[in-house]
Order: sequence, then C-alpha cells, then structure tokens
Amino acid sequence: MSAHVAPGAPAPARHPFPLNAWYAAAWDVEVARTLLPRTICNRPIVLYRTAAGAPTALADACWHRLVPLSMGRLRGDDEIQCGYHGICYDAAGRATYMPAQETINPSATVHAYPVVERHRFVWVWPGDPALADPGLVPDLHWNDDPEWAGDGRTIHARCDYRLIVDNLLDLTHEQFVHGSSIGHDSLSESDFVVTHDDRTVTGTKWMTGIDPPPFWKRNLHDRFPDYDGPIDRWQIIRFEAPCTVAIDVGVAKAGTGAPEGDRGAGVNGFVLNTMTPETDNTCHYFWAFARNWSLRDQSITTRLRDGVSGVFFEDEVMLEAQQRGIEANPGYDFYNLNIDAGGMWARRLIDRMIAAESEGHGAEADDTLGEAAVAAGAAAAAERPRRAEHGDGTDLPSRFDQPATLMQRGL
Repeated sequence: MSAHVAPGAPAPARHPFPLNAWYAAAWDVEVARTLLPRTICNRPIVLYRTAAGAPTALADACWHRLVPLSMGRLRGDDEIQCGYHGICYDAAGRATYMPAQETINPSATVHAYPVVERHRFVWVWPGDPALADPGLVPDLHWNDDPEWAGDGRTIHARCDYRLIVDNLLDLTHEQFVHGSSIGHDSLSESDFVVTHDDRTVTGTKWMTGIDPPPFWKRNLHDRFPDYDGPIDRWQIIRFEAPCTVAIDVGVAKAGTGAPEGDRGAGVNGFVLNTMTPETDNTCHYFWAFARNWSLRDQSITTRLRDGVSGVFFEDEVMLEAQQRGIEANPGYDFYNLNIDAGGMWARRLIDRMIAAESEGHGAEADDTLGEAAVAAGAAAAAERPRRAEHGDGTDLPSRFDQPATLMQRGL
C-alpha cells in the first residue's frame, strides 16, 4: 500500500460509468456551511462551502484512519476537522493540523475533487483533475435563465443510471406507462428521427393535429383558456454523454406554424435531467421542469412540479423493477427494437468514454487507499439515518420563494 496516494484519488474506470466527466453532486442550496456526504461513482465525497462561499468536495475519508470526514466538523474559514483524532484539512485537501505534534506529515492529504457551480448545481469531476475542463459542464442553462421558470426534485433511484438514459430517449413507453397524463397513441405511430455526433444524441418527434393529452391540455389552457381544438406536439430530446438529457417539449394550436418554428400559439417547456451514478446499480437523479409561460405564477410552478413527480414515480417503479430483473438474469443481452435507436447510440458514446479511460487516457493512480475509502464510506453510510433528500422526494426551495436559491427538477 502506498502511503503517498490521497484517499479517494482517481483510478482508471472499471465500472459502467466514465470518471472523466462532470456529475451533479447536489443542488446549490444543499451545499452550505455544513458537511454533506454523498457517494459519486462509488467514491464517498464530503461537500461543504468555505466561509467565502466556494463549494468544496473532498474524499470522505481521513488520511490517518479512513474515518469519514463527514463525521467531523468545520473549523475556521475553510477547514474540515476529522471527528476521530482532530486532524484538519484545508479546501485543497492538505493537512493543516495534527494533534500532539508540530510537524505535519507531508503525505497527509485527502483527494480534493474539481468543483464547478453552474445551472443551480454543484458539479464534481471524479476523474483526472488535469482533464477537468469547466467548458464540459452539461448545458442546463434553463435552470437559472430569467426567461424560464420551474421547480423540481431529486430521486434516489435504485437502478443503473443508464436505464434512466434509455427511458428518457424512449418516447414509446409514455403511451403505456403514462397513459393517464402525457401518453398518447401517436407516440408509437409517428416517426422518431435520431441523429448523433461524438458527444450527443438527438431524437426528434412531431405529432401534428392530435387531441391533447391531459397534462398538455391544461398547460395550453394557462395561455389560451378557450381553446379546445387539436394540437401540434413536439418532443426533442438531447442526450449529452455520459448522463444528461434535456428535452424540449410543448404543444401549440394545430396548424399555427410550430413545426416550422413559430411556437407563439403554444406553450414550451424543458425537461432537465442529469443522473449521477452513486454505485454500479444506484444513482442520484436530479430533474427540473422549466417553462416559458406565466413565469411569476407560483401555483403553476407547484402544479407542474407535482404533476411531473407523479409521472416520474411511474418511471421509477418500472426502472427499479427492471434493475431487479437484470440482477436476477446475469449476462442477459437486451434485444433492441427500432424504438431503441436513441438509447443504443447513447450507450455507444458512454462505452467509448469508458474505453478511452481503460486504454490509459483517463486518471491513473494507485487506488488501494481509494478503495479503502470507498469501503469506509459505505460502512459509515450504513450507520447514518437515511437523508430526506436521498429518498423521499423532499422538495427543494422554489427559486421564487428564495430568488438566490435553487430550482429543482422537472418533466
């Protein structure tokens, strides 16, 4: 075992996710002057803010005995103190204090993860810090764009994050899983066009001259309360590898030019989704639904958030059942239909990222201590009470309730 590798240091990918990527670790309002433990890509991480407000992410394992630092406390402006023997670390992960001695061991460090705060999320890069380009943070700007409004939640999903990617790129399931809200027969009857490049996959579906499903009929009535005719509906899904999906959705009065680009006689929303692997078969699923109509009406924000939550709960039940089926049938290869084209391309892009790291282009480090940190963090997590934001869909503050705070997830 090398004593010179900080706990939590990155290693080549050996799991169904790349490490060299930005992952949403938390909503911005979740990261405060408190210690927030979270597991990302099998790595226990502790998040907090310095006194100056900068978000910080350290490996959640003390260099000395691998006790989770999240069991300690904050000290001074930017330091975290281990709750076991009192060793302190600054925001860069360097030890600044050791009990009963003046000399600080130069190897006393814990891994500090690159962090970026953007689009109301705190993003963490679990791979090679030298590759952590802030320009690669996924585009979810609708979350804090003043021309859009919305709200959302976090789901702790007990499934492989890729199953959610598959689900979001597959519109046909809406007809069967969400028949009482957003489903419509046209979802499996109209064409779904898939395009891709080396980092993204885009799926486009237009349904023209159809009767509106209940969810969209009510939304259109927000702007046009007397309209009860047919609609033109669109769903344009953009996947950004490895795990972010932004869906341009909406409806307009039929025949008013929406397919040609004039959406003035309609309502438009964006379903914002980013899934952060926790382990190989669990993930943190952050979502927000942003809209461009009735921006100051909090009742619409609440209605949409709650409506989308119901839709996503139906997905959650289905995906967790699928995960159980996968675990009961190890080695089973999926069969693919025409409707799976988007998900197939997304998985190819993910696989390419993982392969690039395994070929030596990713982070390289002795991971002995990192794996020990994972074990220590898992044991500590088993002892901690389940956090509300981790499993029960607790709401985050609306950005209209707290203008400087975060907006949550949506459909």
